[in-house]
Amino acid sequence: MISGTAVERSVGRANSPISVTASAADSLSYGVDIWSGSLRVRLATSAAEIDAAQALRYRIFYEGLGARPFSEALHHRRDVDRFDDDCDHLLVLDHSRGCGGLVVGTYRLLRREAAARLGGFYSADEYDLTPLLAHPGEILELGRSCVDPVYRQRPVIQLLWRGIAAYVFQHEIALMFGCASFHGTDPDALAAPLSYLHHHHLAPLSLRPRALNDRYVDMCRLRVAAFDSGQALTSLPPLIKGYLRLGGFVGDGAVIDEQFNTTDVCLLVKTNLVAGKYSRHYERKCKRVWAA
Repeated sequence: MISGTAVERSVGRANSPISVTASAADSLSYGVDIWSGSLRVRLATSAAEIDAAQALRYRIFYEGLGARPFSEALHHRRDVDRFDDDCDHLLVLDHSRGCGGLVVGTYRLLRREAAARLGGFYSADEYDLTPLLAHPGEILELGRSCVDPVYRQRPVIQLLWRGIAAYVFQHEIALMFGCASFHGTDPDALAAPLSYLHHHHLAPLSLRPRALNDRYVDMCRLRVAAFDSGQALTSLPPLIKGYLRLGGFVGDGAVIDEQFNTTDVCLLVKTNLVAGKYSRHYERKCKRVWAA
């Protein structure tokens, strides 16, 4: 999948959205600070904001999509793992909802140096990442992406991508990757979209991660002539479509994640292959942010 408390937070019911109080740290955005109306995308700057992101992840993954929580996650109603403390957490906040803004979208960002401290990337539990690790320059793992259902008709996903673009430019990321998920654990029910990805978007061999042998699920389940490519593309989850619009590729093989009730694929994007309109648009946005 791509999931502190020192600052006061406002909490209703255990499954309610969480807002965080404003603080001096709000002005620190590390080069990522973009607004669209009342919505703002930036990095988390406090333990309370990370806690709010973990609460949102719990509601989406466990309460909404049927993931199976461990006892600690169930008790605290938070999606937490050992990677969280060393990652950057990208947030979309709605500033029309509470003093510090309501966390309505999140993405977890993990760079090479932090992954080395942790003993590897999160995706290494599912894929052999050797070709990606050998790639020169900075690499970035994206994960734990989710958006509050109430906000899915608003430009939250677009804001998350704009925030990622700003982060990519700031840190000179050469390659970004991560596991993206289909809901459900029956690969035959996903035969057309998995086959579409395999036939049309398989990564070059020099960059191609491969599902670990004991978790490998063949994505080539149908011949090209056996399914409608247009319908298969339309059926892809929005997150996967987002990677493909940026010129993304998939690794070899899918992985079943029983805990999260998903079928995962590994997606990767070379940032120098980002479609021209995205690159120019995001670069203009980033330059305006940095100039300010």
